[in-house]
Amino acid sequence: MIQQTNTQTIIEEITYNGQVLAIILPSEFRQPGIHFFTPDSFSQQLAYMRHPEGKIIKPHIHKQVRREVFYTQEVLLIKRGKLRVDFYNDDRDYLESRILQGGDVILLIKGGHGFEVLEELEMIEVKQGPYVGDNDKVRFSGIDGSQADVK
Repeated sequence: MIQQTNTQTIIEEITYNGQVLAIILPSEFRQPGIHFFTPDSFSQQLAYMRHPEGKIIKPHIHKQVRREVFYTQEVLLIKRGKLRVDFYNDDRDYLESRILQGGDVILLIKGGHGFEVLEELEMIEVKQGPYVGDNDKVRFSGIDGSQADVK
């Protein structure tokens, strides 16, 4: 876990066998400056930025850079509502769950995941494209709500 010292907000890493499955950035995180929570090796980068009024970010363009992506990684921004996220390892074994709510952000990196909407939900998903439908994922039977081990 990465901890913010001035307000004790915890950036949580969900891990299994030494591998990071997900990173949760709670809505309470408010540290000034730029904070990256992912190593350069991840195909999605997750950062938080907080700047004072008047800060100038110079105009820029991004260079064409070839990148090779092997697995889809997703970022979910919960706008409002509540979502239970269930985590699974690569063998489809259930591990544990977390509850996300308005303002929380999660980067899903490895392993499997499933969801149950606990309160009407609005969220934004960002992932690598193009999305190739059923060729992009393998669906499997997961737990039901009574089996959730929410941490």
